[in-house]
Amino acid sequence: MHHPFRILAVATVLAAAATTSLYAYAHGNVVPQGVDTTGLTPLGEKWLDQNPYRGNKLALKIGSSAYNQNCARCHGLEAVTGGIAPDLRQLDRDCASVKNETKKKACYKETDNYYLASVRHGKVRNGAVYMPPFEGVFNQEAMWAIKTYLDVRRDDVK
Repeated sequence: MHHPFRILAVATVLAAAATTSLYAYAHGNVVPQGVDTTGLTPLGEKWLDQNPYRGNKLALKIGSSAYNQNCARCHGLEAVTGGIAPDLRQLDRDCASVKNETKKKACYKETDNYYLASVRHGKVRNGAVYMPPFEGVFNQEAMWAIKTYLDVRRDDVK
């Protein structure tokens, strides 16, 4: 004879498993999508420490597409966070308020370095992967094109 509480427990576990699998499926494909950087000036093998595409319209177009295909699922559509991961429009917001041009350039260089290190190597804390590494998935041109897009989104913040 089956105990009613055992049947209820099994039914609850099955319902939770079905709901979880539907949620995971609804999240969509999490495989990184390739980024076509055709038309951007090739940057070579040496990693740059500053965004060479700042203000480049083609880089902005490529970066917008690349961001929304690869980064938006965690960092939010159009870089407006949904709370899962940091709002990347805020990445170098402090630099915009710096009045001294030399200090402003140094600030942007520092945040460009932080951004590139984060994208290349990912973010891991206490063994938990918060962001996967994208080195080997994206080339340098793609990473800087995405940063170009984020710079524009930062400037759109009111």
